[in-house]
Amino acid sequence: MDAAGAGASDGRFSVTGEWRGEVAVLALSGELDHDTAEPLREALAEAVAQRPARIVVDCGELGFCDSTGLNVLLHARLEAQEAGCTVEVAALRQPVARMFEITGAHGVFRVHADLDAALAGGHPA
Repeated sequence: MDAAGAGASDGRFSVTGEWRGEVAVLALSGELDHDTAEPLREALAEAVAQRPARIVVDCGELGFCDSTGLNVLLHARLEAQEAGCTVEVAALRQPVARMFEITGAHGVFRVHADLDAALAGGHPA
């Protein structure tokens, strides 16, 4: 993810990255599942490698996330911790928010109401 941003899409899912100050923001849209998870895995690995203080995953346009997508996020969270940064999520919509609640992931990630709140360092949703 360079300063100008980077993106990947397979038609059903897309991830775009950009820097907002010292925060790496990955914006997701579409459906995140077994068949579409690789672009997110790559974008998260690239962001972690650059060691920002925070990586915010904006889920405002994400309509679906299965267990594979959740596992990609959980794995990236652990890699980020080892690199000294955090992975946070913003703007969870139903049914994605429901999956986070059912699995307990809501308690593992810092979850923000929206991207603006995340960037402001606001309180979790």
